[in-house]
Amino acid sequence: MDILLIILGILCLLAGLAGCFLPVLPGPPVSYVGLLLLHFTDKIHFSTTHLILWALLVIIVQVMDYVTPMLGTKYSGGGKWGNRGCMIGTIAGLFVFPPWGVLIGPFAGAVIGELLGGKKSAEAFKAGLGAFIGFLFSVVVKVSVCGYFIYCFVAALF
Repeated sequence: MDILLIILGILCLLAGLAGCFLPVLPGPPVSYVGLLLLHFTDKIHFSTTHLILWALLVIIVQVMDYVTPMLGTKYSGGGKWGNRGCMIGTIAGLFVFPPWGVLIGPFAGAVIGELLGGKKSAEAFKAGLGAFIGFLFSVVVKVSVCGYFIYCFVAALF
């Protein structure tokens, strides 16, 4: 039974890492499930503190995944129209143009929102670029968390 849980844990970690780039899979939560599967084996038991801290980390990263494009828009000069457009573009991108909509949605939403708010095209493009950079930052954070989970899994096994 332990071997099955370890294999399933490895698959979850790999799927979680892929989920950092694919919008269909939530990367860090799936990687966390991989750690939980290892925890339920007879070989390794993580402390309750570790499990709770990792769960909180996953929650923070998942929330941050949706917030950072909007922060990128804000800090690149976008206003409330750009933030609202970025939020709408992110959600619409998930459903309208998967998987590329996740990349294009925040950028296009921020640009369209700023244009509707009366900004010039150069300012709108700058806000869209900020949204895109915010999205890329969230991908880097998700990959880092999933990489850390993979490290913890391998270190616990050996």
